[in-house]
Amino acid sequence: MGDKAVVLVSGGMDSLVTAAIANKDYQIAFLHVNYGHRTEIRELKSFNDIADYYSVGEKLVVDMKYLLQIGGSSLTDENIEVSDFNLSNKGIPSSYVPFRNANILSIAVSWAEVIDAKKVFIGAVEEDSSGYPDCREIFYNVFNEVIKLGTKPETDIEIITPVIHMKKHEIVLIGTELSVPFELSWSCYRDEDIACGKCDSCVLRLRAFKKAGFNDPLIYKTRPDYKIFI
Repeated sequence: MGDKAVVLVSGGMDSLVTAAIANKDYQIAFLHVNYGHRTEIRELKSFNDIADYYSVGEKLVVDMKYLLQIGGSSLTDENIEVSDFNLSNKGIPSSYVPFRNANILSIAVSWAEVIDAKKVFIGAVEEDSSGYPDCREIFYNVFNEVIKLGTKPETDIEIITPVIHMKKHEIVLIGTELSVPFELSWSCYRDEDIACGKCDSCVLRLRAFKKAGFNDPLIYKTRPDYKIFI
């Protein structure tokens, strides 16, 4: 087994496939954050199920409830509606949690420095995501420079974004090749029992499976009319 790597695992499809990619070459340690979001309990279950699937020995679950106090996102503020997927919307959706990934990466780098991990894997997707500013490649390139300046010289930690340029359906295809347990993951922003099938995350996931030619193993309350994507 190679060097140790911290893998950020939300419990979603992208982080699941990222974990499988990291598992090929690294000794993986899983990090998950709870920040008071709507599907916190369900995502934590997926995190633990995925960790068990890959027999991960080192796990860290961190409480970031201050993001709930800060608010500004439909994921953390019940007064802000989780919007339905809108293909014509070119702006940043209400589900964006202000600067969340910077907070998560800071925790991951701190832990990586302590456990002597050389890499931090995150399943950020730039081209085929909801348009979050902290999912862009340039953000991670700059953050890697911050790590060099803010850690011990001998630490040498690097953020790895293996799916950053993939389309969602390509992530499904790679995951299928790696035999990932998609049935253990959770993507819905709105519900914890049965996925809504209407929010950004649900529709992007369903569209990805449809385009890849596979059936999404999750159960949905509703499924989009795929004709709108043609």
